[in-house]
Amino acid sequence: MCGILAVLGCIDNSQAKRSRIIELSRRLRHRGPDWSGLHCYEDCYLAHERLAIIDPTSGDQPLYNEDKTVAVTVNGEIYNHKILREKLKSHQFRTGSDCEVIAHLYEEHGEEFIDMLDGMFAFVLLDTRDKSFIAARDAIGITPLYIGWGLDGSVWFASEMKALSDDCEQFMSFPPGHIYSSKQGGLRRWYNPPWYSEQVPSTPFDPLVLRNAFEKAVVKRLMTDVPFGVLLSGGLDSSLVAAVALRHLEKSEAARQWGSQLHTFCIGLQGSPDLKAGREVADYLGTRHHEFQFTVQDGIDAIEEVIYHIETYDVTTIRASTPMFLMSRKIKSLGVKMVLSGEGSDEILGGYLYFHKAPNKKEFHEETCRKIKALHQFDCLRANKSTSAWGVEARVPFLDKEFLNVAMSIDPEWKMIKPDLGRIEKWVLRNAFDDEQRPYLPKHILYRQKEQFSDGVGYSWIDGLKDHANKHVSDTMLSNASFVFPDNTPLTKEAYYYRTIFEKFFPKSAARATVPGGPSIACSTAKAVEWDATWSKNLDPSGRAALGVHVAAYEEEKAAAAKVGSDSVDSLPKNGI
Repeated sequence: MCGILAVLGCIDNSQAKRSRIIELSRRLRHRGPDWSGLHCYEDCYLAHERLAIIDPTSGDQPLYNEDKTVAVTVNGEIYNHKILREKLKSHQFRTGSDCEVIAHLYEEHGEEFIDMLDGMFAFVLLDTRDKSFIAARDAIGITPLYIGWGLDGSVWFASEMKALSDDCEQFMSFPPGHIYSSKQGGLRRWYNPPWYSEQVPSTPFDPLVLRNAFEKAVVKRLMTDVPFGVLLSGGLDSSLVAAVALRHLEKSEAARQWGSQLHTFCIGLQGSPDLKAGREVADYLGTRHHEFQFTVQDGIDAIEEVIYHIETYDVTTIRASTPMFLMSRKIKSLGVKMVLSGEGSDEILGGYLYFHKAPNKKEFHEETCRKIKALHQFDCLRANKSTSAWGVEARVPFLDKEFLNVAMSIDPEWKMIKPDLGRIEKWVLRNAFDDEQRPYLPKHILYRQKEQFSDGVGYSWIDGLKDHANKHVSDTMLSNASFVFPDNTPLTKEAYYYRTIFEKFFPKSAARATVPGGPSIACSTAKAVEWDATWSKNLDPSGRAALGVHVAAYEEEKAAAAKVGSDSVDSLPKNGI
């Protein structure tokens, strides 16, 4: 990942303004510590902080077309750049950077080329011939981008809020799958897949089609000129990423540079579920496994820095980001700059434990659509900013456009959790990789129950966070929360504690509005809370809060639920076997 900052149409183009742009761009240098670049044209500035993954020697940015009339600053990876270069043979390329194709595609196709890009990206392109510009963000919002407006009429874009919040009167998160055009005046959606309408699909489940789509997604993300690895918690998603990457690594270009020994990484409290499961999968696959332990106090001490980097006060995101933030620092110390990660599977396939209570396939499918559309505010934000804080890039094969199209076209009846048919959560994915002849994973791992990252690193992590917040937030403070924080009012002491830290770094109301709110159970959307009447009394984002579904469900609330005669799901499988 890199860091980008663009300021277009500012009144002041003095040396002082240039110095200010450089100062603000420096706030993004953790994302790209390898080199800095700045392109100035009259009242427009494109800044770039580079993390060199592809073509480290010549791919510095901003990038240009042949005569430098088109300049672009990009954060991301374009996995099909070699295919696109073949279609641009009349153009002269200056670098081996995967992102240089963007400038030339714009020359060929104008603004209508974004859908041709296969990758994760956020970019700003300036056409100096008419001083027009465009900005775009990838389909799901894997790569962060913010847009802001100055009092002088300037338009700002930045990878992180901290680079523009002080200088913009208003700003917001740039919506995924959209393009901003100065010519057409505003935002429009370029990404329009069939699932976006939320209509229930009817394609029968074909395990080989799903498997092949995922394998292709992993293989294309092995594109790298630097050392890499896989984040391996031992759960289904990360284990499949590791298993597929290992199976194809030997034939990849990356293996010719770095060898075919796959490095895997895991973090947890001592004795945590993830450490045990991660080690078991690593031993089975034969990876070079790196295990990191942290204490609850280590995590608590990092909370302020985590919130500064991830730019949210969402409870679930902070809980999960902290161990990922700590692990990323360790990974970078080993010389690794890129990792594959398993985000997105639960949203696409209904893997969260609360999906056990989906009343029918229509509501199941609609919830997956809502979850995917919101990923940029939660898991994508966490995975990107927690790793980028230390100059590490996270790639997420489950959010590959083609895999997403295949998985979201499956009749959701196949995704529904049906204990009587032996189908636990994400059964379609488990079944697709259940290969008797050449097993990807042992059966008991392939059918292991879902653990959310913040739970899997050790249950006492969340309990420790709550205890810490209780010491810092009094009952009186919480009772007055609606007056202190009228927007997105925190409902728990933990949420209040995070909010006070966030407000210290980002005091503007526009910053507050970039964070979503609303009730949630075990990471559900507010709509899905309606699936079970008892959930409204236990609004906690931990997976353990899905009463009676998780083997470590909160016992007290479970007992209370039984007293009021709630529907029990105790007959569901209590583990992944």
